[in-house]
Amino acid sequence: MYRQLSQAEIEILKQQGCVAENWENVEVSISFSAEGISNVRFAGNIKLGTQRGKVQIDEGILKPATIRNCFIENCTIGENVFLSNVGSLINYKLGNQVVIENVGSVVVSGKSAFGNGHEIEVLNEGGGRELPVFDKLSAQIAYLLVIYRHNSTLIEKLKKLVSKYVETKRSIVGEIGENSIIQHTKSIKNVKIGPFAKIIGASKLVEGTIDSKQEAPVYIGEEVVAEDFIVLSGSKIDGSAILTSTFVGQGVKIGRQFSAENTTLFANSEAFHGEACSVFAGPYTVTHHKSTLLIAGMFSFYNAGSGSNQSNHMYKLGPIHQGIVERGSKTGSLSYMLWPCRVGAFSVVMNKHAGNFDTTELPFSYISVSDGKSVLTPAMNLFTVGTARDSKKWPTRDRRTGSEKLDLISFELFNPYIIQKIIDGSELLNKLHETTPKSKEFAKHKGVHINRLMLRTSKRYYDLAVNVFLTNQLVERLKDKSYSSLHEIIKLLKPAVESGCEKWIDLLGMIAEKKAINNLIELVCNEEIKTVENLQNGFVKIQKESAERSYAWSIAKLKALQNIDVSQISKQELITIVSDWKTNSIKFKNMILKDAEKEFDQLSRIGFGIDGDDDTENTADFEAIRGTYTNNSFIIGLKNEIAEIDSTYTTVIKKLEKLPE
Repeated sequence: MYRQLSQAEIEILKQQGCVAENWENVEVSISFSAEGISNVRFAGNIKLGTQRGKVQIDEGILKPATIRNCFIENCTIGENVFLSNVGSLINYKLGNQVVIENVGSVVVSGKSAFGNGHEIEVLNEGGGRELPVFDKLSAQIAYLLVIYRHNSTLIEKLKKLVSKYVETKRSIVGEIGENSIIQHTKSIKNVKIGPFAKIIGASKLVEGTIDSKQEAPVYIGEEVVAEDFIVLSGSKIDGSAILTSTFVGQGVKIGRQFSAENTTLFANSEAFHGEACSVFAGPYTVTHHKSTLLIAGMFSFYNAGSGSNQSNHMYKLGPIHQGIVERGSKTGSLSYMLWPCRVGAFSVVMNKHAGNFDTTELPFSYISVSDGKSVLTPAMNLFTVGTARDSKKWPTRDRRTGSEKLDLISFELFNPYIIQKIIDGSELLNKLHETTPKSKEFAKHKGVHINRLMLRTSKRYYDLAVNVFLTNQLVERLKDKSYSSLHEIIKLLKPAVESGCEKWIDLLGMIAEKKAINNLIELVCNEEIKTVENLQNGFVKIQKESAERSYAWSIAKLKALQNIDVSQISKQELITIVSDWKTNSIKFKNMILKDAEKEFDQLSRIGFGIDGDDDTENTADFEAIRGTYTNNSFIIGLKNEIAEIDSTYTTVIKKLEKLPE
């Protein structure tokens, strides 16, 4: 409730250096007190809350609520705020406990959607994949908008949904949420700021949304410049970062002079020092180094080595080329790729590649250069300690603390999408082995050279991974359940949903059955999905069903590849399957352990104990810093997993052996 100022209150304000175009346009709360308001010029329609309490300026620092040395026009000011030395505060609604101190201007000029609806040219600088961003954009909605341009009806309907949402955000008044702090900042124009945000020392923020939340505040630090942007909850941007036409997802960290243009960085990504241009970066995209340029590519669960670089301009039709780096891949220091390229999942790219290649059918590979040729070593990254460590660390490094997690993320290292890639790779290697003459050193495939002698070995590695995944699906269902007959087991193993060997896809972090996504697309095209919230809920529903569908897919694959039919499986078949699962699973883990041993060998100890006269001090210094193989937490975890495999095998086998014949 607001009231008009009394004449006595007006006189007090005047004595304290305050001026108003028209005092009748200044309304105040019922319990308003003029104390603490000084040297303020009011213009337009003003509503002032009670300013009698204390405001937290910083951790452990409280100051009396104050409004002084400000120009304020057409604003609603909440209770107990601290506004000091604000050049211009125009067309804003401020929540309670807001701090704005030593700021040049915070203004809304005309009608704005605050960055919502702004189109950014991701993935292809030449255009055609423009992404309209908004403050509820998930990686999955973005994937449809960017990747499915061939479906003109879908794109038309999606843009209609987005436009409908954007219109709800358009206003001539901006908002600064409760408990937000803005200090030592030069200019903020047409920016909506959520509660509990901190903007400290920013240089310029123009046309954007900072979707801060109490449970997941946003921090914008010194000398940051951002124009046409969206920053979602829990993110931190500082260190003179420059963002232009950029979408920042939840829990993202950006800083140390990083610059981005026409780029998305979805959940838990980290970007420091380098540069991104037209990058479509999904969750857990990480670039930490100077002289690293990411350009016109799609990434997720990616780590860029120092000096990673790509080219998308052939000096013919312009920068129209693009690259796809599938989930979990890495680029080594000073690596270079000439777009267009497509890198298979969980691969490592090293050296400078002057030709185009496509390795999507060959995941978990090393891709290097020898004698000017791109050389691929298949399956070698399956058993590295780095791959195993990455798959375990991603879930633990989810910084999204809010109740709403927009990006749907599938963390599993192995899933139907990846296993199908491995199956395709195995079949390809077998074909190349059969068709490549023994006189040839290398087999050729889509721009890469594969050593002919590695074809059969790599195929065996692929087959091992497939076998471990598929048989594990059965073991997981058998290990914790009670059953006394084969009939009960067959009922237990029967999938709850119908599924064949359907194709699965990776929607920028979310693994899903393509058929389910096609059904969702059809609902969009038929306008049965009417809002972006409905669309997001559709993705959530698919993800909730994915575990059961993954199991059904695995059962179908077991039948197709190994002729195992769970609807008429025998006791002896089950015993054989569980035995094979144990043998192969332990073999798989032991190969990772063997790779981990290299981190503790003599070569790894170079540079330790540098003043020592013998290996004793070298060893002591190394173990003081790195520990030992036997006490390393990751190694211990792997050994515990092997023990768990053995324990599960014993438990399941005992139960199977008790079954009647």
